[in-house]
Amino acid sequence: MKKDVNHKTYFIYLRDIKAKVPVTKEQHDAFYKEASRIRKKEQYHHRCMCPYRFIWKCDGDCIGCEFYAAGDTFSLDVPNSDGNGNMYDYIPDNHKAMDEVIADRMLLEQLFSRLRELDPDANRIIQLWKDNPEGISDRKIAETLGRPQRTFADQMKKYRTDLRKISGNK
Repeated sequence: MKKDVNHKTYFIYLRDIKAKVPVTKEQHDAFYKEASRIRKKEQYHHRCMCPYRFIWKCDGDCIGCEFYAAGDTFSLDVPNSDGNGNMYDYIPDNHKAMDEVIADRMLLEQLFSRLRELDPDANRIIQLWKDNPEGISDRKIAETLGRPQRTFADQMKKYRTDLRKISGNK
């Protein structure tokens, strides 16, 4: 008996409602083309364990799928093979300790406060420093403030000497 190709019913399985929804051939092909692409990629990484007989259930949304596996995805929480610790224990911490950050922040606030006492344009100078974290020259600040460069440099030298006393640096 020969099948009539024109009367074939195409469907898409919707996992949320656990039902097959009839669609056109074009919709079916477009949907399963993308789902197949995702499934093959996940199978390559051993994250999809879908048996061949259930491929029609694949919608390409792997996270909620019953056949999803961890595959070659590593987790830092997985204990080491020797049972002592995990990968987090071997990642060096290059950040400053929190108490050092807080101490630096408090010192910076003291320095800014003292600079505000010494110079009426201190807030503009501080803002220029903040806007240029890579650094800004005294010449550029002097130009912005409309002061002669040499005068500003002498003032800053005096301020820095005074501020070093606060910070404890010589």
